[in-house]
Amino acid sequence: MVELNEQFDGRYSRQERFGPIGKTGQEKLGAARVAIVGCGALGSVLAESMVRAGAGQVILIDRDFIELSNLQRQFLYDESDIEAGLPKAEAAARKLRVINSQVRIEPFITDANHESIEMLTDGADLILDGTDNLHTRYLINDVAIQRSIPWIYGAAQAGTGMALSVLPPGRPCLRCVFDSPPDPGQLETCETAGIIGPLIAIVAGYQATEALKILTGNTEAVNRHLLTFDPWQNRFGQMKLASLDQGCVCCGEGKYEFLSGRLSLSTVALCGRNAVQIRPKKKGQKLDLEAMAERLSEVGGIQRSEFMLRLEVGEYQLTLFPDGRTIVKGTEEKDLARSLYAKYIGH
Repeated sequence: MVELNEQFDGRYSRQERFGPIGKTGQEKLGAARVAIVGCGALGSVLAESMVRAGAGQVILIDRDFIELSNLQRQFLYDESDIEAGLPKAEAAARKLRVINSQVRIEPFITDANHESIEMLTDGADLILDGTDNLHTRYLINDVAIQRSIPWIYGAAQAGTGMALSVLPPGRPCLRCVFDSPPDPGQLETCETAGIIGPLIAIVAGYQATEALKILTGNTEAVNRHLLTFDPWQNRFGQMKLASLDQGCVCCGEGKYEFLSGRLSLSTVALCGRNAVQIRPKKKGQKLDLEAMAERLSEVGGIQRSEFMLRLEVGEYQLTLFPDGRTIVKGTEEKDLARSLYAKYIGH
């Protein structure tokens, strides 16, 4: 818990003067434990917002390292972090401790999957979505609904974004809105569609505001609709979800398919090949290799046949097959392979 001692007296004075928060709300915030899954674009802004606001404990969960292309939109990092070879969670923790030494910050350099998510979010009062793939978001949704932890979904790509606050046991949840993730390759990613930096600040700023409402006890002010953002086209919208209140397979029937691992990606290191095979658990998927080749043509080198598509990016090689199976060559680390899969295939 954050103690407001004399040395730091006044740090949160402007926030406390905001009527809906006040000293009582600030005390609640100072006792809160917030888990942030993903420390990339959205996650880095969310982490800084929570630390500056005075959340008592902030858990940072990310499996990736910082790359030069991240700096255009991931506000916490700089070139020195790349030179030092720092993972995102560790680099973020170091910066955040300098910003606010009162907040307890715990970085976890690991993959949030069905085997680890319960431990990583244990005791959390709120989960914030800073991820870059739908599969992890469904996993967050499962653990949040099962444990009745509020969480805030956020997504940003190209020039558009979305956000949704989920307050279990109330409905709707993410699966009420999006019943199941699309097949691999059906969605664009930031690698293929690009992204503008200011969009991140807009979406993460909204998520952080909703987080403050929840953590300071102002849940009646939380927006229960799906928000959409398109600042490039000057369009901002809100989708009312009242008709979805009956619940879904997750919040309605209590089935946690992603948390159970039933719908998780299957990964296995290929002995002696310096490669990892990734196979979606959902059967009957068909990957449109021609469309994927067009999407990925500007990302790296492409080789195409009627049987497979091969993408070469730096030291890594991703070979995609029509059934959705992918072999990531250049590593035996499953977390890294899943990260590359999410980045380029978009699942």
